[in-house]
This record gives sequence, structure tokens and C-alpha cells, in this order.
Amino acid sequence: MTVAACAGLVQRGDPARFRAVMAAPVGLRAMLFPLYAFNLEVARAPWVTQEPLIAQMRLQWWRDALDEIAGGGQVRRHEVVTPLAEVLDGEGARALDDAVAARMWDVEGTRPEDAAALLRHLDRTSGTLLWTAARLAGADDAPAARDAGLAHGIASWLTAMPNLEARGRAPLPPGDRAAEVRGLAEAGLAALGRFRDATIPKAARPVFFVLSDVAAVLTAFRDAPDVQPELSDAGSRWRLVRASITGRV
Repeated sequence: MTVAACAGLVQRGDPARFRAVMAAPVGLRAMLFPLYAFNLEVARAPWVTQEPLIAQMRLQWWRDALDEIAGGGQVRRHEVVTPLAEVLDGEGARALDDAVAARMWDVEGTRPEDAAALLRHLDRTSGTLLWTAARLAGADDAPAARDAGLAHGIASWLTAMPNLEARGRAPLPPGDRAAEVRGLAEAGLAALGRFRDATIPKAARPVFFVLSDVAAVLTAFRDAPDVQPELSDAGSRWRLVRASITGRV
């Protein structure tokens, strides 16, 4: 039940985030790895079973764990919950509880009724996660951090569409597919632009290294909404190195 165990989970299940965290200072890694291991486990919960009730029970387990952390008392021993409790405060636990609650929509598998509904979902999940990480690292601009998380969430959602569709899900609202994809990509680029205009404390900037590929992904979807972008490994690594040098994504 250590940060190293959380790092292993992230490395296996979310390699892009793992690389981004490894580019951050060691002190931040101890906070980010438990947070992202938690996110990975919660994001998986709706997909590890075809039984909605079991998926809901898994999510409720995590909500109960967050409630224990928020209460400041004894917390269950678990390879992710134990190190998470050491870095997460009550405010963060309550915020992440809402992010877990939002995952119930993934269990239900309903189609987003419109782009606004999908963007709200991505803000509650990805936006809340990145804001929590940024706040714990010393940032205080919630709208900017949530914009960053929204941009990341949109890029991840668009990238995941083939997998979602293979599982029988409809990831986009009704309407013209290309127009919906382009509109989401443009919304993500606008959110990323607002984040870039914000002033982020130096200590918190490495939290946002996870965004290093987001502009490239969203631009590719905007320009060719019917094509899944294929970013080269070398290009991704260079963008991450550039972010780690400049502190900007």
C-alpha cells in the first residue's frame, strides 16, 4: 500500500499520464500517482462487468472510501485508498465524490442528449480531477484548472470513441457525426486557450504536463473529424520534454 504500487497501476493502465507524472518533480509524484490510480480504478468500474448493479456497487465502494477520507477518521486499508488518504484533504475528497457519482452515467450507457450534456459530464470527471490535483499543488484558479481538465477530457473522449462504439455505446449526441466531433474539438481548444491565458503558480505547472498532447489531438479532430489521429511516439515525447522545460503546454 505505497505510492510505488499506485505508480505501477498508472504505468500499466494509463501510460500517457504515467510519463507526464514522471516528468514532474518527485514531491508532486507522491500526490499525483495515488490520485491518478484512484481515477483509473473509478474509470474502469463501469466497464469491468456487464451487470449494472455490480458496477454501481463498485462505484459506491469508492464513494464510501472518499467519505471516510473526508471525515478524517479511520480509512479502510487498500493499495490505492491508503496512499490517497495521505495526500487528499476533505475538500478534495468531497469533490472527487461528485466525480465518482458522475460515473453512474457511464454505467447506464445512455447516449448524451446534446453536446452540453457531454461537456458537463467531462467537466465533472476530468475537470474535477485536474482541479483537485492543481489545488493540492498550490493552484487557486479553479476555472482555469477545470478548463484544462475539460480540454483533456474531450481529447480523451474523442480518442476513445472506437472502443466505446465497440462496446455498444453511442459516445456522441444525435446529429451529424463530423459536425459533433468538430464542435467538441473546438470546445476543447477554446478551453485550452482560456487555460493558457491564466497565471498558474510555478509549483503547480507540472500538474498540467498531462496536457502536452491535447492541442495536437484536438486540432487533428477539428481538421479531420472522421479520422482517428495517430501521434508519433517521438512527437509526444518531444512535446512532453518541451513542457517540462518551459512549464507550458
